[in-house]
Amino acid sequence: MFYVAAFYQFANLEDYADLRPSLLALGREHGLSGTILLAQEGVNGTIAGPQAGVEAMLAHLRQHPALAKLEHKGAWATENPFHRWKVKLKREIVSFGVPAADPSELVGIYVPPQQWNQLINQPDVVVVDTRNDYEVELGTFAGAINPATTTFREFPAFVQGQLDPQQHKRVAMFCTGGIRCEKATAYLRLLGFEEVYHLQGGILKYLEEVAPEESLWEGECFVFDQRVAVDHHLRPGEYHLCFACRRPLTPADMESADYEEGISCPHCIHSLTPRRRASLAERHKQMGLAAVRAEKHLGQVQ
Repeated sequence: MFYVAAFYQFANLEDYADLRPSLLALGREHGLSGTILLAQEGVNGTIAGPQAGVEAMLAHLRQHPALAKLEHKGAWATENPFHRWKVKLKREIVSFGVPAADPSELVGIYVPPQQWNQLINQPDVVVVDTRNDYEVELGTFAGAINPATTTFREFPAFVQGQLDPQQHKRVAMFCTGGIRCEKATAYLRLLGFEEVYHLQGGILKYLEEVAPEESLWEGECFVFDQRVAVDHHLRPGEYHLCFACRRPLTPADMESADYEEGISCPHCIHSLTPRRRASLAERHKQMGLAAVRAEKHLGQVQ
């Protein structure tokens, strides 16, 4: 079993670049996989490995004065959900493109999972899913607005075109783990929206704390690792991932003539160049050979 921890915190990390070497070394020491993003605005990561190793990494991060209150959401997976161990330096820990939307300065009202149903059932509350279209397809809250974005950087344009602070007095937003809502609520507050709420801990915390019989969640929740999606018990769901385009695939997608394992799916088959297709085919072949030899293929966990 692998313990999976997702975490983030907005904080002033002026020394963020100096943190990378120790995090890389500690992760290798404990056999961890996954990715940690570091930026001046904070830290964002999802990591997996032995529980003791994951907890050692979290304890190390919390030793930094700015990250002492770092929280995480944990889950178990029967297979390693990540291929590599990476610690990256970034401009933002979640790409948004609006520097003025600073969650450390201005943010919405946090709503605990146990109070979320009551909020979104109120008729004057506009509920917005801040995630991308391929995530919304797998599951969402009943009645939530789908912004139909392909990246989070498109969300500001959605707000400017579809939401009005004079008309939409109360807006409630949610995302996978909460981090995108930090910036989304900060952005709406900048634009003059009066009451802006977001689901504390995101969908994953809601699924963890709210009983299925009380839940307003419909479907599965997309996660950015090899589990692809999790159900209401945070167990891996029925979706698979296309290696070529990284889109989640339904059982119907995998029955399509356009689906070829490791190479193409109905979402990307018409956009693949012959060179890209050949490269994917060769990689899939080498991974199969490595599996037969019980070896790790380049690109799998190091």
